[in-house]
Amino acid sequence: MNSAAVDALPLLPFFLPASGGQRYCLLHLPPPGRSARGGILYVHPFAEELNKSRHVAAAQARAFAALGYSVLQIDLFGCGDSCGDFSEARWDIWHNDLHLACAWLAQRVDGPLTMWGLRLGALLALDFASRAPLPLARLLLWQPETDGRRSIDRFLRLRLATSMLAGGMREAPGHARAALAQGESVEVAGYLLAPELALAIDGASAAALPPSVPVYWLDYQAPEQAGAPLPPLARHWREQGAAVHVASFGDGPFWHSGELLACPQLLAATRTLCRDWLDEERTPP
Repeated sequence: MNSAAVDALPLLPFFLPASGGQRYCLLHLPPPGRSARGGILYVHPFAEELNKSRHVAAAQARAFAALGYSVLQIDLFGCGDSCGDFSEARWDIWHNDLHLACAWLAQRVDGPLTMWGLRLGALLALDFASRAPLPLARLLLWQPETDGRRSIDRFLRLRLATSMLAGGMREAPGHARAALAQGESVEVAGYLLAPELALAIDGASAAALPPSVPVYWLDYQAPEQAGAPLPPLARHWREQGAAVHVASFGDGPFWHSGELLACPQLLAATRTLCRDWLDEERTPP
């Protein structure tokens, strides 16, 4: 299917009723007249990374749809175009959103259900999969965050960088962490982070979430990192008997890039890495 045909695939935007207000969704559908081979739920990354990565996620969603999958993108509570403020977002609310989205997709699409997450969305997907109320066929992880506490520490460093660029008084290291520990919300790059959300993310670790379904893991590697060994956690999972498939891409860290990166290498690497289910589950048009 050529790029023009892929771009013309059916796209249904809608609001999904949920607790606390509606969630904004985009449903990418297979070509007209073709039954879906399965469903794929996309779990977006954290804070501004959601906006930075929308175009790449949409391009991959269209590619999956062209192969016969129904792909659901959902803005979690307090994120994107969904109801709620980011300051009100909580890890357990996001779990409930994923449960709702999975149930909605499973009721409308026959075939296996895949969960696909980017960055912190990949860690959330792993956490959800460990107690998912619906059976999942597999997990697709793009540049997964594997340690929630490190993820929050990295996010808080943006606060220090912003204050330095603004020329104001430099905040003491650890100040934001101390504020969160005292139950205070902290503003980071325009996002008000609640201590409840930070604490929950701190406690999320992929090392404590060994997958029970096949995992397809894609990591960014800069040119000088070509040929780097498997991520240690992926190797550990394999040693525990998990089916873990790993590949790399070199387009760049699009989730925080100052320019929009098209990421053709990532899309091609995903297609190649996932060929066992993208090809073997193929049904006639």
